[in-house]
Amino acid sequence: MECKRIADLLLSSAYAIAFTGAGISTASGIPDFRGPNGLWKKYPQELSSVEYFNKDPKGFWEFFGFRMRSLFEARPNPAHIALAELERMGLIKAVITQNIDGLHQSAGSVNVIELHGTVKRSYCSSCYRQYDSREVLKKLDSGENPPRCECGGIIRPDVVLFGEPVAKIQEAIEIAYESDLVIVVGSSLTVYPANLIPQIVKQRGGSLVIINMEETPLDPIADVVSRERAEIELDCVLKEVNRVNA
Repeated sequence: MECKRIADLLLSSAYAIAFTGAGISTASGIPDFRGPNGLWKKYPQELSSVEYFNKDPKGFWEFFGFRMRSLFEARPNPAHIALAELERMGLIKAVITQNIDGLHQSAGSVNVIELHGTVKRSYCSSCYRQYDSREVLKKLDSGENPPRCECGGIIRPDVVLFGEPVAKIQEAIEIAYESDLVIVVGSSLTVYPANLIPQIVKQRGGSLVIINMEETPLDPIADVVSRERAEIELDCVLKEVNRVNA
């Protein structure tokens, strides 16, 4: 494991951030997207596109309702908890995540940028009224598919679907410009524009740590690469930080 080297970088940094992808949540029972058992190996990713939502909202919700339920059932694992504790200690300044599961907040992280939105919220595609997604699941359970707003509009999840712009990317880029260390956790780093974040930190002279079980395009320029499971490596990093600070 690389936890001592990662802890040393954290302790010597002035503005460290975490950049997380689906791999951080696999230990919580949520499959990643492009791994051996990834979601897109079982389903076509078009099911999560804005084009499919507009064309067949009922079919969209048959898929996304199932996915939404599984995300609501998930609980934070030691990787989420370690990042939240490192933030509480002042070592991690922000978590920029590609995930929509809300597990960073459930673990206690406060400064979280959700690039692709959150499964916890939904909204009407006509009048933009917001809904707690649990209300939407109740509508689906009652046989209302697609779920509709009181105005008659179709409700959709408050997530970035394929074919839509990433609204929060500029906020994330601004944070990356301040950072001198980015710890990538569980991301293939193949999704644009999210994968710009670690590149910006590195290009501006910062350090890059990658914790991912498979190779990424940025491995050759990383300062530390770990193939360990995220929950094991980050828990070890937290223990090493506590040991040094004891």
